[in-house]
Amino acid sequence: MANRSRLAGAGAGMLLVATALIYAHAAGPDPRHTGAPGDTTCADADCHVGTPLNGGGGSVVVNFQNGLTYIPGERQTFTIVITDPKARVYGFQMTARLESDPVNGQAGDFTAGFQQLVICDNSTYKKPSGCPAKYPVEFIEHSEPFASNTIYVSWTAPSSDVGNVHIYVAANAANGNTTETGDHIYTADYVLNPVAPCTDVTPSISAVQSAGGFNSTAGLASGTWLEIYGSDLTCTSGRQWSGGDFNGSNAPTSLNNVQVTVDGIPAYVDYVSSTQVNVQAPDDPNTGAGIQIVLTNAAGSSNALNMDKNSIAPALLAPSSFNTQGHQWVVALHEDQTFVGKADLIGGLPFTPAKPGETITIYGIGFGPVDPATPAGVITPLQNSLQNAATFRFGHTAATLSYAGLAPGYVGLYQFNIVVPNVSSGDMPLNVDVGGASLNQPLYITVSQ
Repeated sequence: MANRSRLAGAGAGMLLVATALIYAHAAGPDPRHTGAPGDTTCADADCHVGTPLNGGGGSVVVNFQNGLTYIPGERQTFTIVITDPKARVYGFQMTARLESDPVNGQAGDFTAGFQQLVICDNSTYKKPSGCPAKYPVEFIEHSEPFASNTIYVSWTAPSSDVGNVHIYVAANAANGNTTETGDHIYTADYVLNPVAPCTDVTPSISAVQSAGGFNSTAGLASGTWLEIYGSDLTCTSGRQWSGGDFNGSNAPTSLNNVQVTVDGIPAYVDYVSSTQVNVQAPDDPNTGAGIQIVLTNAAGSSNALNMDKNSIAPALLAPSSFNTQGHQWVVALHEDQTFVGKADLIGGLPFTPAKPGETITIYGIGFGPVDPATPAGVITPLQNSLQNAATFRFGHTAATLSYAGLAPGYVGLYQFNIVVPNVSSGDMPLNVDVGGASLNQPLYITVSQ
């Protein structure tokens, strides 16, 4: 499951402050500031001065979901990561050029995402029909400064093989002194090679289970996470959703032409590969036996596989890597994000036992509805509370929950902040009840006085 917190935008107050910090170019620079052939950069008198280009001690890099390749006509997400020791807010400008015409040859098409806009070479906004024929080059850039150093850009490759495509990016790591001095400008460029599109064949599914990193036998419920196994599910080697796949805070129901329905309702597709697809089940009032799950790709639909559905299907994060020393240990975190457990539990990971009175955090799936309501397939915007009361017991001693609900900034992930009760030192069962039923997971946790 993907951590979706990086997609959440800053509040209106933060944006107003950040706008002042980037100063004159809060809405992005004029065209031709990417460092591409025919372009300058913003490390000049018109933009930001005081530090040489790429001289601020940081960098900008772009990660490509398809590697350094493009499939004609296929949309992909570029992930820009700006690293700088002094930056407080971030901006960027990116362009895509044909190798055959690196100055004026537009390659593909950019789609503006959150806090982004696309301008043309004549400084006009790109229209739905594209940029004017005389000014075809597109520049995607920030419309508001980013508080995060990670920015997602959506790009659709040219509809045919046009040879190599060059991607140029310039990034502003702003220091927040409200002037154009001292900001750090970084550039990078990459070459994408064309590859032939793969061809889907009719998929076949053989098994569906709850997310294995939690409890594969937890079952199906609205909003829980499922893993679908089979053959020929997609010709894609493997791809997980990213920021560019979201429509605002709404998760995608299709990824690389793969869709899944649960009881005829589209699910939210998180990961696709030829043998495994991960989805979040949609909201659906129906429960009981015979709930059909069907996967569809560009070649057609799979066989239907039936599951029993319950109102809740709770499970806590407890992957197989935490099954050691004779027990299945729950994944629990201290406030400093180190793990709860015996120091030698898993080599290479920082573990210390929980202490009575401290607050630890445990994550789960399938715990059911919350107040205020947050639909499946949506990034959780605010704190909330479980409708079905949950009880965590260390052995026989109940703990206090300071928070029990969906985790803000995530999709379909529940968070439990648990005050460790005053119990004796040692390894003990963690027993959980929710909605009057016991969790079907034999879990352990370590406490030390």
